[in-house]
Amino acid sequence: MDRKIIHIDMDAFYASVEQRDNPSLRGKPVVVGGNPKGRGVVCTASYEARKFGVHSAMAMAVAVKRCPHAVCIKPDFTKYSAISKALIAIYREYTDLVEPLSLDECYLDVTENKKNIGTATAIAKEIRQRIKDELKLTASAGVAPNKFLAKIASDIRKPDGLFVIKPHQVDAFMKTLDIKNIWGVGKVTRERMYGMGLHTCADLQAMSRSELTRRFGKFGLELYSFCRGIDERPVYPTHVRKSVGSETTFPEDSTDIAFIEQKLKDEIVTVAEHLMRKNMTGRTVTLKVKYGDFTTITRRMTLDRYVNSTDDIFAACKKLFPDTEIGKRPVRLIGATVSNFGQEEDGGLPGV
Repeated sequence: MDRKIIHIDMDAFYASVEQRDNPSLRGKPVVVGGNPKGRGVVCTASYEARKFGVHSAMAMAVAVKRCPHAVCIKPDFTKYSAISKALIAIYREYTDLVEPLSLDECYLDVTENKKNIGTATAIAKEIRQRIKDELKLTASAGVAPNKFLAKIASDIRKPDGLFVIKPHQVDAFMKTLDIKNIWGVGKVTRERMYGMGLHTCADLQAMSRSELTRRFGKFGLELYSFCRGIDERPVYPTHVRKSVGSETTFPEDSTDIAFIEQKLKDEIVTVAEHLMRKNMTGRTVTLKVKYGDFTTITRRMTLDRYVNSTDDIFAACKKLFPDTEIGKRPVRLIGATVSNFGQEEDGGLPGV
């Protein structure tokens, strides 16, 4: 039976809350984040600020340069968490299968719903209207047969929009979808794919499962399914993320330390961008190394403070190099993971 999945994503959540609570901010570029004179990063930017190229995970100092007249606000996560709980309460009136991804993002499985509403589209419309009426905020929603497609759909008509992908529309929709929209395809992988002449999911569909695996490792198996709009992951009612990591397999084994370091840093950029986007910080950094003979080792260290920047994570990994045989034995794979999430004074959130 086809599933009915809704992905709900609040529009510029933190900034919209601040504009709601302070009418004088409405229509102005609002940037919620850390100290622009320090190493603070942007948590959320209002749509007025986004017109100037300001986006989440950007350094606040850069955001202020791009938009000098922006109103910078320190995040109030206590307030945002309370609103997030109110959102979850609304969702659970329709289904118990609710999976929060962050304070402002959630999956709902409404294949069967508590109110016996006929379609997932009608449920999404009703929920969006309730958010508008009860919380004075706007949300965008995507409706599709699975999580992968629902998340893509929720971005199509942002802000304050709804987009539906019906089961019979999946094949045609996937043909023209840019590979950058595939879950797990970060900047490095995207550029590599573009360089190979792979631009759309139709291009990936032309490749066999074995060829995708040969070129992209185990991720090739996921690519085979995702490029066809296939995603069997269930909606988990409770979901707590324990770590954020990224790794890459080299085309050829290498003992070149400079090459290995650069590849590691590329993966750490992906990790840091995710952490900053979700306002997450962690204390434990793990370095993963797979040698040419497929022997895999991990080395980890716990820092005395919470981090989420590329430089901090890379510095921790470099300190772990002496405990490995990097440079002595050929390396096949390198990766880094951040875990042991917590809350920092500047508003770092636990992984949710």
